Amino acid sequence: MDRARYQSTAGNGDFARSHRPAPAPRAVALAGVALSRLTAAGTITWLTLGAAACGALSSDPRQVVALDASLPDSGRIEVGDTLRPQARGLNGQGDSVAATITWATLDTAILTVVDSVSGKTVGKAAGLGRVQARIGNLRSNPLNVTVQPPLDSITALGNTVSTVSVSARSLSDSLQIQAWATPTGAQNLAARRVAYAATVYPAGGATIMLVPQDTARTSASGLAVVQVSYTGGPRPDSVVVLARARHVDGTPVPGSPVHFVVGFLP
Repeated sequence: MDRARYQSTAGNGDFARSHRPAPAPRAVALAGVALSRLTAAGTITWLTLGAAACGALSSDPRQVVALDASLPDSGRIEVGDTLRPQARGLNGQGDSVAATITWATLDTAILTVVDSVSGKTVGKAAGLGRVQARIGNLRSNPLNVTVQPPLDSITALGNTVSTVSVSARSLSDSLQIQAWATPTGAQNLAARRVAYAATVYPAGGATIMLVPQDTARTSASGLAVVQVSYTGGPRPDSVVVLARARHVDGTPVPGSPVHFVVGFLP
């Protein structure tokens, strides 16, 4: 999080600041201003200014004038899974201040906050729920949590058997997995974890890797993709790749594992 943008509720325009703002920037003269949502490295962050921000910021380094709250993994969990939000109080210089922070949900049908101090929250039902941090009378903007239903199944999309000619750096066709959920749609299909594992035959010598990595996240349409890359050593006869998805409790999603075979030709 390098920069944030302030939007005046009176339509007075935008103001930019660095992560450590200069003392008493003009933008914070507006009480109750809600900053735009930031997305960085999978984290959604909101910053809410308290009433103490009206006029010049307090010079007392112990006084909390703002609340910075965030969610991990873009705020997505599966029904039955847990999420731990984070928050901190800020003083007028933008530095962290020790404070007692409590958490609550605004949507009890979707989420359950099982520990108001740590913020530990459980997905109760599929849908969009909100959590909120609080320091005294200062509250964060509600943070959106997407609770996804368990996956119904995964299947291979396209060929499961393919060949590739060996060169200095050979790359296989895409090994594609389609995830399925009910109800369907981007909210329930995006960012599902699919783990791929490769075994080389015959064993020993050949160097292969899965690209971009051995764990893929599904797209908004539910598609996860990796490729096999041969990087050196004796030419393998084949590489068998198994793709798996698991539910929160560790049980395999129906259809797991999906088998792929990549043959290597001279």
